[in-house]
Amino acid sequence: MVKAAVCREYGKPLMIEDIEVAAPQAGEVRVDIKACAICHSDIFYAEGEWGGQLPAVYGHEASGIVSTIGPGVRNVAVGDHVVVTLVRSCGECRCCSKGYHGSCESSFPLDANTPLKDAGGNDIVHGLRTGAFADTVVVDASQVVAIDKDVPFESASLLACGVITGLGAVINTARIEPGSDVIVIGTGGVGLNAVQGAALAGARKIIALDLAEDKLEAALDFGATHGLRADSGDLIDQIMELTGGRGADYIFVTVGAKRAFDQSYDMLAKGGALVLVGMPPEGVTSEYDILTMANDTKRILGSKMGSSNIHVDLPRLVELYKQGRLKLDELVTGRYPIEEINEAIAAVNRGEALRNVIVF
Repeated sequence: MVKAAVCREYGKPLMIEDIEVAAPQAGEVRVDIKACAICHSDIFYAEGEWGGQLPAVYGHEASGIVSTIGPGVRNVAVGDHVVVTLVRSCGECRCCSKGYHGSCESSFPLDANTPLKDAGGNDIVHGLRTGAFADTVVVDASQVVAIDKDVPFESASLLACGVITGLGAVINTARIEPGSDVIVIGTGGVGLNAVQGAALAGARKIIALDLAEDKLEAALDFGATHGLRADSGDLIDQIMELTGGRGADYIFVTVGAKRAFDQSYDMLAKGGALVLVGMPPEGVTSEYDILTMANDTKRILGSKMGSSNIHVDLPRLVELYKQGRLKLDELVTGRYPIEEINEAIAAVNRGEALRNVIVF
């Protein structure tokens, strides 16, 4: 039996239960989870913001040790330390060939058949294709990447989502040029990695916007050149002063608040790109002046999972971490056992955490 945090009712505390996890089939791997970070996407699903079926086990930002491999698996071996992601991709479809592995068009056996059952033999949804709020998972082999065994599991887990989503939006989706002026709206786990990505890419000004002073301070530690309150009455004036009256070349919205999407357009320079990273509740919309956008050659780019190829990008990020050029350890705010996952989620909802991690 596997210990897991099960969502049985939206908006209610997760239930700690013993569940069954099936053996890996062809092309699948079983991983003993050692750490799983809590992402706002997990919380949105657990609160019913994005729909879906219940009961479910969420959690998708994980690391652990491979315990079993199914027939045909060649990218990892038993005993490997791995990062476990939600990115399930064939590597060959049109989206994958263009670099958008997070939007793979292919189907997989696990898409239709959950490997999870409760003590009564009833199906449990394999949340976010991963189900890592549990001490063991079965996932497609394409979702895991082997890493060096000297990387701490807590830090490694962050690579699975928050890091590749934020940093990848800058490096892969936007491909910012050295000397660019950048705004990052929201400096939580994803936003801080967008800040790190902008610094690594050689941005000139990196302006972080948030409502929390402690998160603005963290942004400065992670490479931002300026930190501004997002609710300042003269925010646009401050942005224009810092950018010589032009606005930002790139704006990364890493939160799901409608106001963040609405206010971002007025900060964007001619020829600039607005990169949508944060995901709001279903149905939220924002309006922009199409004529001005076309006339000023402004762009809107969507970025899912940082447009990352995890099998290429994660080894590079591990190397940057080992060189001391990528902060991971500093992102971990709290460590909780699975029995205290609801307390960990509550701390995230109160804005008290960069990343809280469940440890096994």
